Amino acid sequence: MKVLKRWNRISLVKQIVIGLIFGIILAVSIPETAKSLTIFGTLFVSALKAVAPVLVFFLVMAAIVQHKKGQQTNMKSIIFLYLLGTFLAGSIAVIISFLFPVSITLTESAEKLAAPDNAVDVLRTLVLNVVDNPVNALINANYIGILAWAIVLGLALKNASDTTKTFISNISDSIAQVVGWIIKLAPLGIMGIVIGSVTENGLKSLLDYGNLLLVLIGTMLVVALVVNPLIVFINVRQNPYPLVFKCLRESGITAFFTRSSAANIPVNMELCKKLGLDKETYGISIPLGATINMGGAAITISVLTLAAVNTLDIAVDLPTAILLSVLAAVCACGASGVAGGSLLLIPLACSLFGIPNDLAMQVVAVGLIISVLQDSFETGLNSSTDVLFTATAEYKKRLKEGEQLSINRSVMAAETAEKVVNS
Repeated sequence: MKVLKRWNRISLVKQIVIGLIFGIILAVSIPETAKSLTIFGTLFVSALKAVAPVLVFFLVMAAIVQHKKGQQTNMKSIIFLYLLGTFLAGSIAVIISFLFPVSITLTESAEKLAAPDNAVDVLRTLVLNVVDNPVNALINANYIGILAWAIVLGLALKNASDTTKTFISNISDSIAQVVGWIIKLAPLGIMGIVIGSVTENGLKSLLDYGNLLLVLIGTMLVVALVVNPLIVFINVRQNPYPLVFKCLRESGITAFFTRSSAANIPVNMELCKKLGLDKETYGISIPLGATINMGGAAITISVLTLAAVNTLDIAVDLPTAILLSVLAAVCACGASGVAGGSLLLIPLACSLFGIPNDLAMQVVAVGLIISVLQDSFETGLNSSTDVLFTATAEYKKRLKEGEQLSINRSVMAAETAEKVVNS
């Protein structure tokens, strides 16, 4: 019991780091025996993915039902930040690809994968997901459909009795409690995930694509540590880094290992709660961000496309490069509606330069080889930015209303509250 109490006093981030270290040690020292522990990682991710759709459905519905007339939310500002961040990420990827051009060795075609033919198909899939059957949307974790039905039902229940509203709110709180229990198991889950990654994938196959990975990961780090903080600073005129690092630590790390924005929705909800953000706003903005806030995907699409362009010695002018940034942003916003995510949207971008589909699918195959790192960094950037921009929009609103707000104090208050809960 004493050991358990001491363990609970340690912050969740430190617990995850301990799980990560143990996972690496076990995977390197006793790989065959350690493989059996990967079940913890599978169970952790599966549990998060299972509870996330139900949580989003009831949380959004409860937020709308309980919303008081005349009370303002920041959804317009948040959506603007999501779209701006995605476009800027694609633009930075284009600039860095021009400064540090890389070529790739095209591998076997991935034509057996079904890539969409054009951007209209991507957006069409996204729109059709809105009118998906609600039960089907919950089963398949179609978050656009879940959001749509939660909003419609929430509006329909606005005039329901107080008892009904309280019931929906209680269900939402109960599911949030279950999420808290699951997140407590993150260190064990991360340990299992790390063991699986090290013992099964290895890193030898990535050495041939070192330069490509450097450009990809380097661009994502520039966006995470320079571009996004600049966006925050312009909006709140305060040092953005306490908030940036808080989001990267508590959201980015878990997203890096789970490689699933959907699985990280409960983690982001919990982080927003710690930061004292408006539940009515983040209850909608976080699941929406998991769908349309895709800066990492825009980077992947742009960098891999321009790597193919360089490999094939295709001349690219500035207007076409800018058009690629726009196309990457549009496609990235629709990535959640396509099986395979950002990689299967590369052929759309390649078509902009006249690259035939069979060669474009070879680029996708290269992406699949490096996906063990590419997808981890991409998801970490995408998911942590959901919380970052949600918090930025709310802080900006509070400052406009005359509230004396300090980002550093808000982050420290969140960490203090966590220590109190752990103790």
